[in-house]
Amino acid sequence: MTKILVVAEVKNAEISKPTLELLSQAIRSNADVEAVLIGGDVAGLADVLAGHGAATVYVAADSSLTTYSTSPYTAALREAVEKSNADQLWLSASELGRDLTPRIAARLGVGAITDVIAIDGGSLKRPAMASKVIQECAFTHDGLKIISVRAGAFEVRPGQACTANIVALATPEADLRAIVKEVLAESGGSIDLVDAQIVVSVGRGVKGPEGVELVRPLADALGAGFGASRAVCDEGWMPHNTQIGQTGKTISPDVYFAIGISGAIQHLAGMMGSKLIVAVNNDEEAHIFKVADYGIVGDLFKIVPILTEEILKINKEKS
Repeated sequence: MTKILVVAEVKNAEISKPTLELLSQAIRSNADVEAVLIGGDVAGLADVLAGHGAATVYVAADSSLTTYSTSPYTAALREAVEKSNADQLWLSASELGRDLTPRIAARLGVGAITDVIAIDGGSLKRPAMASKVIQECAFTHDGLKIISVRAGAFEVRPGQACTANIVALATPEADLRAIVKEVLAESGGSIDLVDAQIVVSVGRGVKGPEGVELVRPLADALGAGFGASRAVCDEGWMPHNTQIGQTGKTISPDVYFAIGISGAIQHLAGMMGSKLIVAVNNDEEAHIFKVADYGIVGDLFKIVPILTEEILKINKEKS
């Protein structure tokens, strides 16, 4: 039976949703599932991973690992891989995963396939050329295979809970070449865009910071993440950590609202995994309407307040 080792990520002292997606898919693959947990005060989260099907959890918990740093995390992960003797190593294609995947692959001298959106046995699918095509890939080498998966590619489903078999990993030596002293979070939405089930995103059509603030209440009413196109971030109307697209974040929400977004291919690359797309734009020829499930042609400055008001009415009726 195939053994899959899943790299767990922690956000706000909780196991991230993409990690739970990976565990769910690994269980559905009828594989032996294990997990590796690296961080500061994270040992207590091992039971969460076991509750989603990880039979063994390799834990490297030390205050020196509270902030992500490539070298020590790579060292801890390498030890976990060697102890696990897994056939496959799965990571989320997050900021951490995109940094860690090539490093651990190089350290172990094995191949990696990144940004995967579907796994069917030995066949993997990933978007390419700004999501204009879907590549079907497969490994040609024996031994460990490393796969990073886009958030939202799989559903979180209840797994077969296990009693946690905890294996402690050695604390890696500090990386004297680069020491991360502090990470300053840039201000943005309170809901993480990668984990959000609904995302409202604004484009150049909002015309300025005032337009951004006009749309923000819609995101708040929907309990949605609030994102932006690159043009908006480059103008300074929204922080860069809210950028969605080829050079920003890649998301796969259940519902995506594109407000004043034309639909450039670079932006579509970051949100084409959305299950349902709603577009509002005053240009009926805008490319976004070619990919949208629902489209409204009109003045967003009139339409968005009406949408927000109606959503608030529904929320009030439910409460």
